[in-house]
Amino acid sequence: MSGEKSPFVLVVGHGTHLESEDGAAAILRQLGARVRTLDLWDDVSGVLALGEDRARAIVVEGADRPDLAIAALRALRREPSLEVVPAILSVPERQVARVEPSSGFDDFIVPPYVPAELYARIRALEWKRSEFANDERLKMGGIVIDRAAHEVTVDGRRVSLTAKEFALLAFLASNRGRVFGRDALLARVWGMSYDGGARTVDIHVRRLRAKLGDALPLETLRGAGYKLRTPSDGAGRGGDADGADGTDGADGADSADEHELPPLATTRTKAPLPDASARPRARARVR
Repeated sequence: MSGEKSPFVLVVGHGTHLESEDGAAAILRQLGARVRTLDLWDDVSGVLALGEDRARAIVVEGADRPDLAIAALRALRREPSLEVVPAILSVPERQVARVEPSSGFDDFIVPPYVPAELYARIRALEWKRSEFANDERLKMGGIVIDRAAHEVTVDGRRVSLTAKEFALLAFLASNRGRVFGRDALLARVWGMSYDGGARTVDIHVRRLRAKLGDALPLETLRGAGYKLRTPSDGAGRGGDADGADGTDGADGADSADEHELPPLATTRTKAPLPDASARPRARARVR
């Protein structure tokens, strides 16, 4: 039997409730998941130092203090290994209105938990963040490029691309992390016989950004070219499509036209967390 450890789910909450029978940690263990728990006030380095295996998801149980849950997530995000791990916030229904979309959480759930729903939400977020490539399909975050069907979807929604937009996206996606100038992209995507100007690349890049939005990790390196960031590159800067080779773009340049869970359960009252000034010290536990 292999000694390799499987990824774990990190459950964060108030120490006295972390191990309750109806809590996320206990339910996920019953479903066969590896779980590590962390008190809201504890340093996450104690949990991460326990091994080199990675976190697959974060569940923060905010109870009646979603503000503390948001602060805890921001602290977790400062750890490089947790920067892009999907996170779910658990709050009672009466607190949902206090959770802003900008809180940093990828999803939320209302207790008491339906075990299958909790696990399904974790699996859905894992899929959304996953990356893979084979001969027919390539996935990077929410974008799936189906080479066989010549289709692109973003979070399951089909996006209509022209033939050259699709070819440019597929080429960059197959060479993630590499920088290509406009002349190189013209030669690779349009072919050596293309007699148009290099600005057509800028126009196609601008269109891809408009159609795919923030899901497209395309970065402009001024004076160098374009590249699709890899997950290890971090957030980076998308920049504007112009100036990839150190010059200004122009919309009027060469023509670029080419000849596209179960319903949430009802709530159950949980004991509120103490005021932020009370800082009980509970050690991280591993199960």
